[in-house]
Amino acid sequence: MEIIGTILIGAVAGWLAGLIYKGKGLGLLWNIIIGIVGGFVGYWLLGLLSINLGTGWVGAILTGVIGAIVILFLANLIFKKK
Repeated sequence: MEIIGTILIGAVAGWLAGLIYKGKGLGLLWNIIIGIVGGFVGYWLLGLLSINLGTGWVGAILTGVIGAIVILFLANLIFKKK
């Protein structure tokens, strides 16, 4: 059951990050992947800054969104369109 929750939180975080960042649409699968990886990046980054957005699913989604935005920003820098 835990993996389903992670996928759902990752999907929501990736979708919200895509809306906030205003990039090219990546689709549901990539939103889930970006959201899950963004969760790890967000927890790492916010941990370095000693910031805690709380526990539970709201804190996890907010952390995932922050991490996913960082990933999308870096991907945009690396894969710029010519």
